[in-house]
Amino acid sequence: RGVGAGSGSACPRLVCGESPKAAAGCAGRWPLGTGGVSPAWCFPLQGRLGRRGDGSRPSEPGHPEKLDMSTYPVESIRNFSIIAHVDHGKSTLADRLLEITGTIAKTHHNKQVLDKLQVERERGITVKAQSASLFYSHEGANYLLNLIDTPGHVDFSYEVSRSLSACQGVLLVVDANEGIQAQTVANFYLAFEAQLAIIPVINKIDLKNADPERVEKQIEKLFDIPIDECVRISAKQGTNVEKVLQKVIEKIPPPQCNTADPLKALVFDSTFDHYRGVIANIALFGGEIQKGHKVVSAHTKKRYEVNEVGILTPNEQPTHKLYAGQVGYLIAGMKEVTEAQIGDTLFLYKQPVEPLPGFKSAKPMVFAGMYPVDQTEYNNLKSALERLTLNDSSVTVHRDSSLALGAGWRLGFLGLLHMEVFNQRLEQEYNMSVIVTAPTVPYKAVLSSAKLIKEYGKAEITIINPAQFPDKLSVSEYLEPTVLGTIVTPQEYIGKIIALCQDRRAVQKDMLYIDERRVILKYLFPLNEIVVDFYDALKSLSSGYASFDYEDAGYQAADLIKMDILLNGNPVEELATIIHNDKAYATGKFLCERLKDAIPRQLFEIAIQAAIGKKIIARETLKAYRKNVVAKCYGGDITRRMKLLKRQAEGKKLMRKIGNVEVPRDAFIRVLKRQTDK
Repeated sequence: RGVGAGSGSACPRLVCGESPKAAAGCAGRWPLGTGGVSPAWCFPLQGRLGRRGDGSRPSEPGHPEKLDMSTYPVESIRNFSIIAHVDHGKSTLADRLLEITGTIAKTHHNKQVLDKLQVERERGITVKAQSASLFYSHEGANYLLNLIDTPGHVDFSYEVSRSLSACQGVLLVVDANEGIQAQTVANFYLAFEAQLAIIPVINKIDLKNADPERVEKQIEKLFDIPIDECVRISAKQGTNVEKVLQKVIEKIPPPQCNTADPLKALVFDSTFDHYRGVIANIALFGGEIQKGHKVVSAHTKKRYEVNEVGILTPNEQPTHKLYAGQVGYLIAGMKEVTEAQIGDTLFLYKQPVEPLPGFKSAKPMVFAGMYPVDQTEYNNLKSALERLTLNDSSVTVHRDSSLALGAGWRLGFLGLLHMEVFNQRLEQEYNMSVIVTAPTVPYKAVLSSAKLIKEYGKAEITIINPAQFPDKLSVSEYLEPTVLGTIVTPQEYIGKIIALCQDRRAVQKDMLYIDERRVILKYLFPLNEIVVDFYDALKSLSSGYASFDYEDAGYQAADLIKMDILLNGNPVEELATIIHNDKAYATGKFLCERLKDAIPRQLFEIAIQAAIGKKIIARETLKAYRKNVVAKCYGGDITRRMKLLKRQAEGKKLMRKIGNVEVPRDAFIRVLKRQTDK
């Protein structure tokens, strides 16, 4: 009734919820057909319908008007990503680009528009790469710009490499205050290897300590990009952002593909919708696609009928067709999450094509056990994990079980932040409460025992669960994973950082001055030494100025041992760890101390011990709660007091034999998070 109100009529109660008296005096008039502007609270429907770039409104949400994408040939398409170190302003720049092109309305509330997940807004970081299509006019021609905003943290570099496969160019954003950081270097080489056009953008020039000249010299020295190609902007203020769009059109080439070719669509991301099934994000490398087309997956060989295609603006906007070179989404009735494989190629039925190379599978760096708090929740957690791994394909999942925690999974993550974010998303998006065990890294063992080689069917095995660590007698050597770490730091912190790296068994490979104040250090680290808290230690030593990035560097031989944690003589399987022999005593003592703080006191004494084989190397004792049994004795014979205390001691001894020690579920991560002073 409200939508049908005549032009300029007073707000009906149905729409704004005001009383008739208030509505009569309401300043808001229905501006349909007029250019009238009204208070936002007066138009819940107006906010929901939104406006197009030209100011006109699309039709109702139930029946969205379909866009005609044929007006954007391949020559007028530009696909690009925004890459940068964490917190250099990628999401803010994306917000300004969306505003300039009229994709979203200009308001003060436009912060992290593309960061749709609750965890991203809470932490202020980008976790998922998000795409959006922008329409822009330049020198009388209309262009379709497909933008992908990527994460900046090292744990999510897999998202960045996937996004680059759907692009022809990148905006490399560098903070004018901070200068080049470790992840800036890593992301540059990702884009350089993919042979993409690179446009350097120097952001935050409005800051008091900004020094764009110094940053331009760093870019020229490290990346060999001329100073005059850099664009100086302030994404927060909107200064010079229009110039970035013009550079995108001039410098980034259009996609190399043709609409006349057979359909070839790359699935580079996907999400799950409870009502519509799997929504696949696709980049078209040839042909065209529309509703009613029969498509086949190159991976599963299954056939689907397309129900809907469209572009993301950044919300889903259906279109009649998608053409070669364009990026959008596709809904084709995929009901099972396993059907939409990231990196899969879709083609038309009876028109097979050579599948696209897809992506290198992500290499998990950290493994942790995940178990439901209550075993009755097992199936719910299984479906939640399937849907979340569809959205985050870099997580690997293996079935696992534990004596203490029951049936569960062993999950592989790209880093500790990745693990924490995944756990947080499980809780927020699927309402799942889980127990996460202490994180470990994947080790290898070269077997010497013929019996074990026959059992495993190979001479070299990978150990992702410390419980499966083979005995030293049956192994010729143990191997641990290593990474090549890059640290960028101001020179005054070099001494402290070198000492920290040596403490973590690192070997220095290179040292290079970017300018008179900043240094790049390259070290070969054992992965186990950096995975838990190296980043935190580095940040606190350098007052937050140093940055860190790493890449896989294979395996090397190491003197490894398995350390068990015993509570009252019983080993706790979930707290077993694999460590280097040199660090066994210090780590054992530290773990016992942390457990003493993490486990609540009981009515009986608890002995917390670290053991290697049969040898106890560290011990802490958690004292029992004790009732004052002699409080009622006031004077009299001493034997009365002694008798009461002896009886209490015997009771405690018996209780300790039959008592069960409860380890709180958050103790696992708390115990393993090392402190920098240890």
